Amino acid sequence: QVQLVESGGGLVQPGGSLRLSCAASGSEVRLDIMSWYRQAPGKPRNLVASITSDGDANYADSVRGRFTISKDNAKTTVYLQMNSLKPEDTGVYYCDARHWNSRSWDVSWGQGTQVTVSS
Repeated sequence: QVQLVESGGGLVQPGGSLRLSCAASGSEVRLDIMSWYRQAPGKPRNLVASITSDGDANYADSVRGRFTISKDNAKTTVYLQMNSLKPEDTGVYYCDARHWNSRSWDVSWGQGTQVTVSS
């Protein structure tokens, strides 16, 4: 079982920046896809960005051009650089890691980190 620990959330003014980190541990399996999701109060959890083990990144339309997802060379930590933050970026950000076990996806979630964009 993969353990994921997110950090880097906080309160920031509109137009500001934050960098989130998600550290994976507890397993030697290859993490095929790592993603960041956002959940605003009263709303479903939505995909923000994802990155494959090969480094291919994808973004939600609402964050493309402002957010950048990346990972370290060991592929155990994924980052989300968030620039030009807007109030609508507020929410709990969750890290997700997926491993294909030849029959299905093994999915792990972190505990989440709060991001609040407000003046």
